[in-house]
Parts: sequence; structure tokens; C-alpha cells
Amino acid sequence: MAAMRTLLLASSLLIAPPAFAQSIDAAAPVLTPERVFADPSLNGPVARGVSLSPDGELVAFLRSREDDVNTLDLWAAPTGEGEPYKLIDARALVPEAGELSEAEIARRERMRISQRGVVEYSWDEQGRYILAPLEGDIFLADRNGEVRRLTETEGDEIDAKVSPQGTWASWVRDQNLYIQPLAGGDERAVTTDGDGLITWPRAEFIAQEEMDRDTGYWWSPDEARIALTRVDESTVDVIPRLDIQGGGATTIQQRYPRAGRPNAVVDLFIHDVASGERIEVDLGDNDDIYLARVNWSADGGTLYVQRQSRDQQTLDLLTVDPATGESRVIVTQTDDAWVGLTHDFRALEDGRFVWSSEEDGWRHLYLYEADGTLVRQITDGDWAVKSLDGINAETGEVFFTASLEIADGVARELPIEQRLWRTTLDGGAPTPVTSDGGWWSVSMNGPATAFVGNYSDPTTPSQSGLYSADGTFIRWIEENRLGEAHPYHPYLARHRTPEYGTLETPDGHSLVWQMTTPHDFDPSRRYPAVIQVYGGPSGGGVRRGWQPMTTRLLNEAGYVVFRMDNRGEGYRSAAFKRALYLRMGTVEVEDQVLGAEYLRSLPYVDADRISAMGWSYGGFMTLHMLTEPEMGLASAISGAPVTDWSLYDTHYTERFMSTPQANEAGYAASDVVDQLDRLTGRLLLLHGMADDNVIFENTTRVLNALQEQSVPFETMLYPGQRHGIRGNPRQLHQWRTYLDFLDRTIGERSE
Repeated sequence: MAAMRTLLLASSLLIAPPAFAQSIDAAAPVLTPERVFADPSLNGPVARGVSLSPDGELVAFLRSREDDVNTLDLWAAPTGEGEPYKLIDARALVPEAGELSEAEIARRERMRISQRGVVEYSWDEQGRYILAPLEGDIFLADRNGEVRRLTETEGDEIDAKVSPQGTWASWVRDQNLYIQPLAGGDERAVTTDGDGLITWPRAEFIAQEEMDRDTGYWWSPDEARIALTRVDESTVDVIPRLDIQGGGATTIQQRYPRAGRPNAVVDLFIHDVASGERIEVDLGDNDDIYLARVNWSADGGTLYVQRQSRDQQTLDLLTVDPATGESRVIVTQTDDAWVGLTHDFRALEDGRFVWSSEEDGWRHLYLYEADGTLVRQITDGDWAVKSLDGINAETGEVFFTASLEIADGVARELPIEQRLWRTTLDGGAPTPVTSDGGWWSVSMNGPATAFVGNYSDPTTPSQSGLYSADGTFIRWIEENRLGEAHPYHPYLARHRTPEYGTLETPDGHSLVWQMTTPHDFDPSRRYPAVIQVYGGPSGGGVRRGWQPMTTRLLNEAGYVVFRMDNRGEGYRSAAFKRALYLRMGTVEVEDQVLGAEYLRSLPYVDADRISAMGWSYGGFMTLHMLTEPEMGLASAISGAPVTDWSLYDTHYTERFMSTPQANEAGYAASDVVDQLDRLTGRLLLLHGMADDNVIFENTTRVLNALQEQSVPFETMLYPGQRHGIRGNPRQLHQWRTYLDFLDRTIGERSE
């Protein structure tokens, strides 16, 4: 194996030491943690949550306040002439942020929302109104900037929407659904029996956390009906969880569905708005399933439901008669490992629909007749569609995001870049819409005639612009130019850009990596190195884009920073993603060993001073890397790690590991507690003391085991923090802790 790895390293794409972005100015200020975690953000003005109005005349977006990066206001910009203007000033409407309900706190945690103020909003389909929840109440803005308050109640209104034609506002409060006419009038309760363990129509924990479904109700296009969920959590185990704050602790009786244990029961109903009658949708005889996606046909005459089996190896597409609730399966996808969920379903105006599948080994788009008969495969090749972004009904153009390049007329994957592409419903070779050389994400309007494009590359912070469907630039939303007024401009002289390369695994997979070096890099010196890792199923961390300021902090502290996406990580082939099936914590670590060996082969890396750091799945990975002798780590930082997969939730864990009952050997092999006697270096372990995702028990198991073995280690716990550490002061403390630990274990003080 060692000989094989030596050969693989020799055949890798070897890159010369990274070049300077520009000549170093000795007088340039040093980037410090204190400046990184202060306002205004060094990333500049970044537009979040950008969307086009349905008529394409206005762009709405969220922007951080200059005096508080963690508070968002709602802004708008005309797509033609005119400057951006503030639609909703969060501080003006609600000067003091109040306490959010536990349900809303949990929902925001699931959605990874850490800011306050206006954190989400929705358009009506005519583009007349924007509905925005703000600190627990609902505000309605028209496009002229007139804002009126719709609610002022003790309970939090969440998941607020404007009905498609702009007739109604809707929201969930106290476990029930309410609607209110926007023309005036009182709110109306759609459901009234939501209480205790019964909730209407809020997405359950699993849907929010793992299925990327954060709503539980869907308006029909004609506003005649609402499809809505009813969740019964009485079947879910109660996991007592300590919520430890700075001033004390409380015990939360959390309903947490652990792997192999019962889920909540989710039923689907259809509510008739005019009559108030409600019928139940036939989801089949087995209630141990996942309600994955719900969509309406273009005319509102059919409801489409995606039903996923508990083992996630079968995904059925059902059509439902909204008048009776009767359903039938029209398409079924199966896989021996798992069938992934997407947001690629699109119902077309002519009754046909587009859906994606990995049946040929890559995620591609397919066109179906209304009855589920396959018409044709739209995209194909050894590359994956990442998302279906829009379909133009007039031209038949299909727009999608993918990481690919075309060389000599052949399309092939390029994992480190991402662009918008187009083809047609008839199929054909993909054509690029956006430029190469960086990382694009887009949001198209409904007719797919224009899109908002967000772009970055290693020397360009995130920029947002408005573009026509052919890629023609129309106007900036946030140019974010690195001019003298930009907050990062003083640090440009010390800016480092990553280099990229690949390594080959023994089974022939290509692993992409990126590396940055200290600002004063001298190839004749030997530097300590930090491996940043996530490692789990995700979108991948190696990309030709603007790098986090925290990576620059590590470079400023004198570290080579290396990151590699192992097998299982990134939107790549089905075989690449499924390599970790039933054996998490094995192939990913084997790949990271390859990365560590490559680092040691570089003349400017000190082989004895390599550390790793990661959070969540990355915390799981760093523990396994620190107990793998072939990694040879001097130290590692593990944040909020899963240490026993039987303690984690059903949908995520069982997708990759099956159940503890069916895969006992796989669960045992991934339990890091049994491997702690193999630590190769020093450990820093961190966790939020109110974490409701990776329960604190995951870390206390490691604390207890190391203490029983009398092994020294370091711990940092964060009262009141959940799965992420929020706010500038605590994040500053977190990174001061990181840098101090690294300095003592592989940095200057370790020598």
C-alpha cells in the first residue's frame, strides 16, 4: 500500500509553490482575528437571499447593516434605471430584538440562519407584495416601500407566505395555520387542534434538518386549495437535553428521532379555502415513510407528492386528485444505496414535467409525459447536474447549474468551478451561460428570462448582478469592487490565492485539493500545515472562489492551509458519493491520508508539524484522522463531532449507514471512542452546550473515555450555543482559542 501511495503521489498533478498575488508591502497591516470578527465585514457588502420579482422589474435582497453585520434589512433595486433602496428597515420597525420562541429558534437553526432582522421573505406571483417575518411578527411591503404591520401577537408567526395571486397572507402560529386577506379583514384559522405533540403545518425536525424541506404547506396556483401537513411526534423518543446557558441550565425534553428508532408520523391534507373542508391525501398503507416534496401542477388540477421509503432506496412520485385525495404512483426511482432528494421537479404548462435522476450514474434531467411515461433524457455525460434553475416555456430552454467544462467538444466534470448552463427540452449539448474561472450561483425568475448571478473567484469577493437569460450583464446589485473604499483593500498586499491540484485514489477516483501558503512564503523554509476538513456528504469545500477570512488568518499565523474533498464529498458521480455507504469514517480517512502524504512530499512542509481542524462531520473526521497512525498528525481540533452514529438522526444516518440493527459492524467501526488509545497527537475538543443537532452526549463520551485513560486533552465549551458558534465576540474567542492551540502544538511555541 505504501508503494502504491508513493506511485499515486508521483503521478498527481504537482503544482509549483503558490505565487504571490502581488508584491508584498512590508507596511501593509496584518490581518488579525480582532479585525476579522468586527464590523463592517471584510468580505464587503454581500447580498443575501437575492430574488427577482415575478415580473422581472425589481430585485429584492437582504443586506447587513454597516453598524451590525448580524442584523439584516430588506433592500430592492429596479432592474432598469435607479439606485437600490431600503424596503424594510429592521431597526426602524422593531428597535429592540425580543425573545424568539423555541420553535422559531430551532427552525432558524435548521435553516442555518444566524442573523436577526429580516432573515427571509416571499413574493406574491404578481410581484406586488413582499411578506417578511420580523422578530416574530409579519410585515407587508409593496414595491414602493410602503410597509404595514399585519400581526402583533405574543406568539411567533413563522413560515409566512403571500398566496400566488396576492389575495392572502398565511403563516404558522402556535402549531396552527392562519390566513388573512390582504385587502383587509381579520385572520382566519385554517386549523385549530394543533397543540402538544400535534403540529399543523410546520416541517418536522427531520424535514428541516436533513431533507431541505422547511415548510409544511403549499398554496395551489389558483389559491383555491392549500396542501398542508399534520405532524404527530408522539412516536418519537424523548431525549432529555441539557440547555446550558451562562446563567444556569434547563432540561429540554427534545423529541429526537435517532437512527433505528421511530420517526414522527406525517400526514398530508388538502384544505379547500372557500368551503373550509379538508380531505386527507392517500400516502399509502405504510406510515413509516418520508414526505419529501410537494408540488402543484401549473393549473392546480393535480398535486404531485414525492414519497421516500424509510430505507431511502425507493422514491415514488405520486399524482393526487385534490378533490378526493386519491393517489397513484407514476414514476419510481430505486438504488441499492440511496436515492437522493432534489428540488429539480418542474411541472410544465402543457402537463408534462421534468425531474432528475442518477439512474445512469450521474444526476441528469429527464422529461416525462403527465402519466409518468419517459419522453427523453435531457442531459447526459460524465458530469452531474447540480440544480435545475429554470425552464422557459416559450423557447423550451432548460437552465441548470453544473461543474463542468467542454474540451475538444467533450463535456467533462470540473469540480472546482460552477457555472450556469443551458440546453433545451429536446436535449443536446450544454451551452455555458456564465463565464468560467470561478464559482457561480444563480436565482432565475419564473419565466426564465433573467437571473441574478452571484460570482466569486480567488481574487474577487462575492458580486451580485442582474443578467438576461443569455448571460448578458444588465446591472450590478452589489458590485463589491475591491477598490480603496472596500474594507479588505488595506490587506490586499498580503493576499494569497490558492493553488489547485488532484490526487488519485487506488480505485481510480480523482480527488481535488486546494492550498494556500503564508503571506511571506519562502520555498527554502519548512512550514507547519493545517488540513481543513469536512469530509462528509456535502457540496464539497474545494472551489475556485473567494476564500474565508479564517483561512487567511491561518496563513497570517504562518501555516500552509490544505483542503481536499475525499470520496463521498461533493456533487459528483453516484459511485464517488456512495463510496462511503455503510462504512463512514473509513474511505474518507484513507483519502485524507493521501492528502497528508502529499503534503509531506512538499519540500516546504514540515512533516512533523501537521494538524487538522473540522466541525460537525469535520469534527468526526478530525478525531478519526488523529487516531489514524498513517495520518501522523501532531494535533487536531474537533468541533461538535458525531462520535457514535446511533446518537444521530434517522434520515441522515440511515441514508449512509442503514440502521444500527442492520449494520452493527459499520456502526462499531465508526465509533471513535473505541479508537482513542491510538491518538497520535494533542486534541482540542469544542462543543456548544445547547446543541440540539449533534447532541452534547457525543462529546461527553470522548471526555469520559480520555479521562478514564488518563490522556491529557483540551476542551472549550460554549454556553448557550447550538450547533454553530454565533456572533462576533464568541467567534473571536473561538479563533483565538484555535490559534493559541495551533501555535503551541505545531507553531512557533511547539519548537
